[in-house]
Amino acid sequence: MLQEQIEEILEAIWVCNEYGKSDIGSLKKRCPIDITEQDLAELKKKNLITTDSSENILLTATGEETAEVIIRRHRLAEVLVTSILQLKKADMEEVACRVEHSLQPEVEEAICTLLGHPEICPDGKPIPRGRCCSRGLKVVDRAVVPLSELKAGENGKITYIKPISHSNFHKLISFGLHPGVILKVHRKSPTLCIKFENTELALADEIAENIFVWRLPRENNSF
Repeated sequence: MLQEQIEEILEAIWVCNEYGKSDIGSLKKRCPIDITEQDLAELKKKNLITTDSSENILLTATGEETAEVIIRRHRLAEVLVTSILQLKKADMEEVACRVEHSLQPEVEEAICTLLGHPEICPDGKPIPRGRCCSRGLKVVDRAVVPLSELKAGENGKITYIKPISHSNFHKLISFGLHPGVILKVHRKSPTLCIKFENTELALADEIAENIFVWRLPRENNSF
């Protein structure tokens, strides 16, 4: 099963449980994708779901933890698209479904903080609390910064490159530096040096100033 399929089924089970209806018929009505016996068997094997004596489909502790994250992202996305983007309710569900599967944890926290840590979605359903809620964050940090602003030992994910010239831009691409690449600043002096994948590269300051990265926490270090 694809991860997105797993998330859709777990989300549907969570919602069914909220309404107190956990039978397979209710689940199939709530889930936007077709569910097969093989799908359920695989989720059982992954220890995400279980069944009771009445064949109701229930989340295990692991499944509930996973589903809670999915529900939180979906309902935050609903608040975002209705309050900030001001999309019509008819479009809300489709956009929220797309957003929920691609939200990185740091983006999720930034959105939640930006929205003032909402407790309910536009439909009045509760939004599970996140770490940012318990910390009471009120300001969203500037997450996308020039590579030149990272300190030695910090990690970043390239979001976009502002080319000084076409030749410089294509040279960076040929080195393997492109949006999506995760890098680490190895040192800042005498020349800024970065590590990514299996490559170590020194960059001039004027080039580093035009590579914009999403600042990642140090624990994301995989180098």
